[in-house]
Amino acid sequence: MRRADRLFDIIQMLRVAVQPITAAMIAERLEVTVRTVYRDIATLQARRIPIEGAPGLGYLLRRGFDLPPLMFTADEVDAIAVGARLVRRLRDPGLQSAAESVLAKVTRDRLMLGFHAQFPEYGFAEHKGYGTAKHLAAIATHGACAIHRISFAPLKGKGLNLFQEAPSTKLQHPEKSQAPITKQ
Repeated sequence: MRRADRLFDIIQMLRVAVQPITAAMIAERLEVTVRTVYRDIATLQARRIPIEGAPGLGYLLRRGFDLPPLMFTADEVDAIAVGARLVRRLRDPGLQSAAESVLAKVTRDRLMLGFHAQFPEYGFAEHKGYGTAKHLAAIATHGACAIHRISFAPLKGKGLNLFQEAPSTKLQHPEKSQAPITKQ
């Protein structure tokens, strides 16, 4: 899981909490170490996110701070992609880098939806290929499929036999996954 996603998830967890949440609870849910959670909380506080609490006691997000999840329609995603492509033409390296990051996320999400159609048992539409508990459970049950990287860190040292039970479906690009046209 990328750090930015983890920071967002911590904010979301604290946002809906009715009582303080300990770093151990956050670490278990995000599948990271408690030390990582302490660093992430410190980072969020340094960025002026109103998180109150202390190690061992738990954390709360001060009332009034709200960061809703962002959901975009297909047309909105297309508009974002067009805007990002225009920004890439600017001479500002920071903006160019941010635009590349947005385009990579949009492209990855679209690819994962296509791969979900090919390998529904892995739930790519839900987790977009990130190493969530559900994703790892699917790999443990079904083995790795054709799109899993052998270098995928959560698979290392788990005693999984990669590709043993992988689907025999030939890997196809999601946009080209239709049956070939044959002449009659």
